[in-house]
Amino acid sequence: MVLAPRLDLRQAQTLVMTPQLQQAIKLLQLSNLELTAYVEQELERNPLLEREDGEADARISDAESQNASPERERAEEPLVDTAPGTEESKLDIDVDNQFNNDSASDGEGEGWQGSWEGRGGRSDFLDDESDLAQTVASQKSLRDHLIDQLNLDVQNAGERMIGLHLIDMLNEAGWLIGNLEEVAARLGCPLSRVEKVLACLQAFDPPGIFARSLKECLALQLKDKNRLDPAMQALLDNLELLARRDMAGLLKICAVDAEDLADMINEIRALDPKPALVFDHEITQAIVPDVLMRPLKGGGWVVELNNDTLPRVLINTRYHAEISKRAKNRDEKQFIAERFQSANWLVKSLHQRATTILKVATEIVRQQEGFFEHGVAHLKPLVLRDIANVIGMHESTVSRVTSNKYISSPRGIYELKYFFTQSIAASGGGDAHSAESVRHRIKELIDAEPPKDILSDDKLVDILKKEGVDIARRTVAKYRESLKIPSSVQRRREKSIGL
Repeated sequence: MVLAPRLDLRQAQTLVMTPQLQQAIKLLQLSNLELTAYVEQELERNPLLEREDGEADARISDAESQNASPERERAEEPLVDTAPGTEESKLDIDVDNQFNNDSASDGEGEGWQGSWEGRGGRSDFLDDESDLAQTVASQKSLRDHLIDQLNLDVQNAGERMIGLHLIDMLNEAGWLIGNLEEVAARLGCPLSRVEKVLACLQAFDPPGIFARSLKECLALQLKDKNRLDPAMQALLDNLELLARRDMAGLLKICAVDAEDLADMINEIRALDPKPALVFDHEITQAIVPDVLMRPLKGGGWVVELNNDTLPRVLINTRYHAEISKRAKNRDEKQFIAERFQSANWLVKSLHQRATTILKVATEIVRQQEGFFEHGVAHLKPLVLRDIANVIGMHESTVSRVTSNKYISSPRGIYELKYFFTQSIAASGGGDAHSAESVRHRIKELIDAEPPKDILSDDKLVDILKKEGVDIARRTVAKYRESLKIPSSVQRRREKSIGL
């Protein structure tokens, strides 16, 4: 056998994802906020792209702009139909609406108007340079709030320094982290003095601040309400029994009856274990639905895209033709061609993304029509394959479309993935039941159970089987735990004392 190198020519077919295809897939799984940020980056990167409502391109020379036709020639591919007249126009100035001081002379009136315009003001109140943020009242932070109280209640400069150091040791919940002995050693003062300052700080607003444990945090809040009696202190000393719902042990330790214990537990539940969160001024981003649906008078539903979430970009073909004429070398021509091709693919990808979302949402509404008409009890089991087979797409495409996409319906705003649930077989051989509807039914049965007849998991299985749901006991227990519902033994203890 002779070993020698040789050359072989083989022909094979492979699937290669082009950059354009990768871009389309990437856009498909982005949320509306992520898509807006991506389009903003492309608008900055590609000079051939512009917004649909953009003004005349300043990159064309003034002479060419004056000789050009008023109507710009551009390749427009809007994602959705838009109402005409979306371009903003400046407010017309009515002479009768201008300030006129009849008691002043003409010279004084002119002087007032000149001084107003000299400061850069505009009569239409559309000054882009105005800072609206200055008109919004600033919200005080927790640190500033505590420092104001420290300056009022602590007169000694050394103790103020200790207080400032302790303020900087608070975590996001308002608890004090760290060791007081290390603070005393770092500041070179006795431990008793640090503890004295801490006791003063623990009386600050909000109640419960500067606590070092859950027990201390709750105790500070109860002390502020004058409710820290011996029975309540005994309850705080045995919070582990409350976590285990050992009501019999708490009744014996606190030396109260069941009614008083229930009131004490309700008071503890009303307290805030994280008092610093009331100063969390972070703005919560509201969910903006990608798809809107509304019922028709004669029956059925109208499913449409939310135009506010769709970025509208256009290709400025006039500017492309202008700079193509001025290209001097091969590199410049190649750059212009790449930018034009990238802009074309972006517009087409956005259009394809919108079309795909609408197809998937329409089919979901059609198959889950019972949910929108009657509620969660009529939610059908659904998997990605069911939608993919109907609309003729791959399951991975449907999965990307339904990720971080929301639909606004008469029953509220839901993520598209909410409608995909596992199926549970029917006991009588009928249609299968959705896992979400079964979970909802379990919650209904437990909420309606009387205190003297607590439903066990076996009893829930019997009731569901009578209703046509073939379900095992371990599945009922799993669904009950996912709903954060305690066991029948714990529910019996709670309802026996009125919790």
